[in-house]
Amino acid sequence: MRNGNFVRYWISAILNDFGSYISTLALPLCSAILLHATPSQMGILGAAAAVPFALLALPAGVFLDRHRKLPVLLASKMVQAAALGSIPLAYWLGKLSIEWMYVVALLNGCCSLIGGGAEQIFLTNLIGRDKLIEAQSKFAAVDSIARIVAPGIAGVLVQWLTAPFAVIFNALGFIFSILILRRLDVNDPQPEPSQKHMLRDIHDGLLFIWHNPLLRTLAWSAGFWHMLFYGFTALGVLFGTRELGMTPGLLGMAQMIGGVGVMLSSVLLRPLNARYGMGTTVLIGIGLTACAFTAMPMIPANLFGSPLVSAVVSALVTMMLDCGVMLFFMPYMTLRQKVTPDAYLGRMVSTMRFLTVASAPAGALIGGYLGEHYGIRTGMACIAAGGIVLTVLMALNPYLRKPPEPLATAQH
Repeated sequence: MRNGNFVRYWISAILNDFGSYISTLALPLCSAILLHATPSQMGILGAAAAVPFALLALPAGVFLDRHRKLPVLLASKMVQAAALGSIPLAYWLGKLSIEWMYVVALLNGCCSLIGGGAEQIFLTNLIGRDKLIEAQSKFAAVDSIARIVAPGIAGVLVQWLTAPFAVIFNALGFIFSILILRRLDVNDPQPEPSQKHMLRDIHDGLLFIWHNPLLRTLAWSAGFWHMLFYGFTALGVLFGTRELGMTPGLLGMAQMIGGVGVMLSSVLLRPLNARYGMGTTVLIGIGLTACAFTAMPMIPANLFGSPLVSAVVSALVTMMLDCGVMLFFMPYMTLRQKVTPDAYLGRMVSTMRFLTVASAPAGALIGGYLGEHYGIRTGMACIAAGGIVLTVLMALNPYLRKPPEPLATAQH
């Protein structure tokens, strides 16, 4: 916290966190309520956000290894601000459609891929590998506050302004974030020019992950999990609004209570890592998400004769899910950064994103298909079964129970 550049970077992350959690609720509500999207269309919307990871992740890694990270990060945020800002404009002009939402989701996915990869590498250069887990715990603490407060704000904004206009706050957050990050004075050198062909660099990145047993394990397990999570997400808002009968305001309040799980994870992260190690913490996180996948479709509508009781139970399950997600991903990201030399960081991040998120579009489409043809609850039950299988497979893997030693220093 004595590092002024980190503090400014942290403030930028706070703005992005609050804005993204507002959009996370407002965008699906815009599609489900205003545009009357079907489960299949919600699946396509989720797939559109993940398709860039399948198509562009590998060349994006080479691109990041060959360019400075801060300009890439700033450009990505500018495109995201413009894409989100187009939604209320299209609605005001009477042009907003589900196809428009697909395009926005696609652009947002591209920026999340390239800008998010640049952000992870930039943070490593900003504070060093030895402080990554401490920084991640601070990000988790801020994220927990945003996760609690922002959905409630989003629910109110959606009811007051309608969903399209609620996303303006996320677009403004990106703009303010750009203004803050432009003032950073950090070491962001131009990498040495590479004489290799891009395909050769992609090949080297894939081989590096394949020959590292920990990265290989993290890749297949995160890939399986992303497929399940995107299927669950594609049906989540529809389940809340159509199965449980929740209004946008009530859905936002349920999400607020669920956000306590992120705060809980920020408290648990360091002691769990210290006592059991990061590999076991990853397993605990995966197990909690599987429990949440299983519990959610079991919630009846009007529990004890009240939709409010159903909403509270849904909030508690969401709290479990959010806690599990953070306990999974915080040590997951730290582990992969610590075992990767500097020269491979860009390719490792983007190649891992390709290997792990490439399955997400299929998960969203499958979830939408199951929800439309067999019912939303049945589709979510199938996702729960997959979560249980994944937890068992990961628990049996020796590389997670005892991860290899990380790099002591950056390697070139």
